[in-house]
Amino acid sequence: MGAPHPVGRRAPLSAPGLARHAAAAVPAPLRETARPAPAPQALALRPSCRGTPGALRASPWSARGVPTPLQAIIASVSSTANPRRPASRRGLSHESPLLGGPLAEEYDPRADALQAPGPPADHGPQPDPRELRELIPATDPERALDDWGRSQRVFDVMEPLIDFYYRYWFRVEHEGIGNVPSEGGALLVSNHSGALPPDAPMIMQAIRKDHPNPRPLYMLGEHWFKGYPGVGLLTNKIGLVAAHPANARRLLSDERRLVLVFPEGQKGSRKLYWQRYKLRRFGRGGFVRTAMRAGTPIVPIAVVGAEEAAPIFAHVPLLQRLTGLIYFPINHAFPHFGLAAPLMYMPAKFKIRFLEPVDLSGYGPDDADDMTLVQTIAEDVRARIQVELDRLVASRTSVWFG
Repeated sequence: MGAPHPVGRRAPLSAPGLARHAAAAVPAPLRETARPAPAPQALALRPSCRGTPGALRASPWSARGVPTPLQAIIASVSSTANPRRPASRRGLSHESPLLGGPLAEEYDPRADALQAPGPPADHGPQPDPRELRELIPATDPERALDDWGRSQRVFDVMEPLIDFYYRYWFRVEHEGIGNVPSEGGALLVSNHSGALPPDAPMIMQAIRKDHPNPRPLYMLGEHWFKGYPGVGLLTNKIGLVAAHPANARRLLSDERRLVLVFPEGQKGSRKLYWQRYKLRRFGRGGFVRTAMRAGTPIVPIAVVGAEEAAPIFAHVPLLQRLTGLIYFPINHAFPHFGLAAPLMYMPAKFKIRFLEPVDLSGYGPDDADDMTLVQTIAEDVRARIQVELDRLVASRTSVWFG
């Protein structure tokens, strides 16, 4: 007979009794499918703090019908040894890909969800883009603002000031203006110079005032114009368009406009005074590719006088970084006259020469991908402008009177 136990305290369960007690706590459906529980002797029994060594104390959870931690471990081992399949039809079956079943569709590990779609299917011959011009609405003369943001009303307000510089201050003298086509698109290519270049407004005014068939002129400018409040808005109202191949092609090919471009970019306008009339590199020939794809001629233009009207004597890189300008020039009016400096041009005599057009009708859009051909034509245009500049500079007797 075992040792008596104190009143009010249960006797500790033996190992066989513990196994029977744990089996009774497992639900009936689980007992039917579960494997036989391992022998209690294989489990490490925690020795009791009181009573016989090796015996387990009766758990207070069993009195309340709550499984003990050991019972939960036995139930977990039994359920994982032989898991049940879900009874619901919506559950995972043995044919599910997550359980090793066949895949619904073949998986390609090299597939890219962000890959651009391939070329469209061939639906027969495509129409000539030039035949689609009829779909573009005609220009409405009563409309004050066009699709590019050019405002005829704003231009009419500024025209007296531009005309003053054109006729009385710079006394512009032009030659060969008949080389600019009276109809159809054309790409005008000119040299660029001056701290705030006055060459573009003077070319624009020459075509507007003295051409047999005056037409609006659009200028392709760099995107930095958009970053300066007031400057970007004003230049856009008088015809400045962001320099992009899509914009140039639409202006030239679709709308058949006159477009002015300066291939030197800001490299030409930031030249110092001692570098005047020495052309910079004309980029990578992007203007030639644009003209080829649009099927329009190139009209070279040489301008003399802008270098002396707005000269640059030096640059201040520190002030350039502090102000955020593309360059901080020092000349006769800036920075000591501040915002009034752009209007304080020197009264240099202007001479503009419109050279013979470069006909590109013999080339097709596919020729624009020939970099050797494009660079050859670009260098030829640059050489023609440089030769004309040298001739004009050598023939003048005075910077102020021509």
